[in-house]
Amino acid sequence: MSDNDRAFPFIKVNERDRKPRKRGITEIRGPYYSPMGRRYLTDVLETMGDYVDSLKFAGGSFALMPLKAVKELIDTAHEFNVLVSTGGFIEYVLTQGPDAVRQYIKECKEIGFDILEISSGFITIPTDDWLHLVDEVQRAGLKAKPEVGIQFGAGGATAVEELESEGVRDVEWSIRQARRFLDAGAYMIMIESEGITENVKRWRTDVVARIINELGLEKVMFEAADPEVFAWYIKNYGPEVNLFVDHSQIVQLECLRSGIWGTKSLWGRIVTYKVGQPVASR
Repeated sequence: MSDNDRAFPFIKVNERDRKPRKRGITEIRGPYYSPMGRRYLTDVLETMGDYVDSLKFAGGSFALMPLKAVKELIDTAHEFNVLVSTGGFIEYVLTQGPDAVRQYIKECKEIGFDILEISSGFITIPTDDWLHLVDEVQRAGLKAKPEVGIQFGAGGATAVEELESEGVRDVEWSIRQARRFLDAGAYMIMIESEGITENVKRWRTDVVARIINELGLEKVMFEAADPEVFAWYIKNYGPEVNLFVDHSQIVQLECLRSGIWGTKSLWGRIVTYKVGQPVASR
């Protein structure tokens, strides 16, 4: 959005890359914790669409909705130059066999999805099979977005104690998987928050640091559907870290990215410097 289009254009904010962005990407959750229809989504995107890069369905919610409503949501997102992701529902489809998976990928393309997330929070799948899925998704003309993490049984808001009993994976193993997916052409890697910043007694910030050190910021997206979590990412890794949040949090997140608001520890501290000119947060 240009300063001429923004309300109060004389107020300086951190300069952001315009869409399609390669960094500072924000993906928002669509229908899951609350229903979302075309009118609801239009309100969200008419006000904050310049800051939303992709919309993600969660929990296979689209499989419970009328086809017409799903297409309307996808078409509305595209009107605002927002990509649409399936979320990680394929891990449920995988339990129904190869034919269901092929049909699912085909239908996702036909309905208009742009990104097909490939997660395995509840299942264990060999990395080579995972790579085959990445290839199938890309051959169908969709962006493959594998999700990796360290927590067994991640997903579905499982209790902390239950997840602890499942144990965690070696972070180096997850990084090696992610690197193979990127080498195979994956669009981006989604980093599962459970075991790192969600449903844990102590945040594993060391895991985040190792992932970023090995893979960089541009090709990874961190799940951060809690204000305390996304504030921490921006405070430590800057406003151009890629984040997934709930749609209800898009305004708060962008206030932090732009540097115009924040908690005491962030106030006035989030700054960018572009085109040879410093743009301060106040």
